[in-house]
Amino acid sequence: MSGANGAPNAARGEAALELGGERLVLRPSFAALVAAEEELGPLFSLVERAAAGKLSLAEMAGLFWHCLAEPPAGLTREALGEAIVAAGLAKLTPVLRGILGQILGGR
Repeated sequence: MSGANGAPNAARGEAALELGGERLVLRPSFAALVAAEEELGPLFSLVERAAAGKLSLAEMAGLFWHCLAEPPAGLTREALGEAIVAAGLAKLTPVLRGILGQILGGR
């Protein structure tokens, strides 16, 4: 995997996702969140499920997939999901929290 290796821009609500030795930048843009909502359902419900500890791995992977600022060439959603599993939920929780915070609070 090779991704956007720049530092995330906090002013844009970006977060860094370290997977497989690479840094991927997640940007919860309007277009990304609309695409995520079309697939995963209303964003407020997604946030509620996450707060209740009921967010599925597939939902997290879907949200991250849609928020990838510059997906590396050749990265598939399945490969992203496998990298998420390999990294572990504990490592990814702060990234998820940051994206969900952007959904709730905006920029």
